[in-house]
Amino acid sequence: MSRVRIVGGEWRSRLIDVSTVKGLRPTPDRVRETLFNWLGQELDGRRCLDLFAGSGALGFEAASRGAESVTMVEQDPVAFAALRDNAKALQATRVQLVRGDALKFARSVPQPFDVVFLDPPYRAGWIERIASLLPGLLTEDGVVYVEAEYGIESIEGLTRIKHGTAGQVYYHLFAACA
Repeated sequence: MSRVRIVGGEWRSRLIDVSTVKGLRPTPDRVRETLFNWLGQELDGRRCLDLFAGSGALGFEAASRGAESVTMVEQDPVAFAALRDNAKALQATRVQLVRGDALKFARSVPQPFDVVFLDPPYRAGWIERIASLLPGLLTEDGVVYVEAEYGIESIEGLTRIKHGTAGQVYYHLFAACA
């Protein structure tokens, strides 16, 4: 088991446990700092979805920064158990954990989100499989953060507004097309 630190907000500098699930890569501190600079440091009133929660670094960071609610979806039982333990340790009352398949969850979302975090396992085709559902997950002014092992120029129905790289990580921010 390893640990990552929350970089901002109410839980700044708190450590969360990361399970040793194969392929789990928590978003690096530097990338999370950049992302939350893009989003604005405070997420007050925003509804967030962490679709492939994994370590929970993105979702807990959003909750720490005042998100109204954060829904974290994770299928792996070991990773999910770590998410549950971290949520309990942080007393994260605005975090809802869902154990299940991200694609099935995305198809049945009852109401849209302001921010969607999409950091699926690499080399498994998840982004291609879920891309058509992304516009439907967003509020009118919602954004999608996508992390991948390659650069993404476009996703149908979305406009890329920011992007960057850090080592082997390509990260992007997309907004709903006007």
